[in-house]
Amino acid sequence: MLIIILLVLLLGLYAYLDGFSEIKVSTQKSGGETIVYQEVTGDYKQTKAITNKIYYYLLHKLKIEANRGIGIFYDNPKEIAKDKLRSEIGCIIESKDTNRLSINECMYKIKVLPSEDYATAELPLKNGLSIFIGFIKVYPALDKYISEQGKKKGSVTEIYDIPNRKIIYRQALLKCDQ
Repeated sequence: MLIIILLVLLLGLYAYLDGFSEIKVSTQKSGGETIVYQEVTGDYKQTKAITNKIYYYLLHKLKIEANRGIGIFYDNPKEIAKDKLRSEIGCIIESKDTNRLSINECMYKIKVLPSEDYATAELPLKNGLSIFIGFIKVYPALDKYISEQGKKKGSVTEIYDIPNRKIIYRQALLKCDQ
């Protein structure tokens, strides 16, 4: 009986996290965001801690409130050792605040993301487990979509959109000869 109760609870949690919903992937032109970030080599599990560190730096030192975190992941953790994984982790700066950023004042790197076509999907951000659902649902959907488009997979960007309570996944679409 305990196993049945546990199974029902797990299925309920999975349903709450939209684990049973279909992931819709499409090609969208996006990008152009200004980000404050840190280059990271190592386990992707560091993402939350680094995002928080940059968020609080922006809030307390530069008086900029950034409500969207970002992770740009360059390597596939199934193919590359954890200590060699490359990423850029940080926060998206709203356009109204970009003029308040100064390369000389900011202790982190600043750049504008390229505006181009990406394979794009979304998932509700309900709690920390939403990221896990992304691994098991969104990444396979992106892989399938990109393969069907005859493209090669590029870096993956995850945008943690706190105000809109969603995670936006964008994977760069590369030509097969790139």
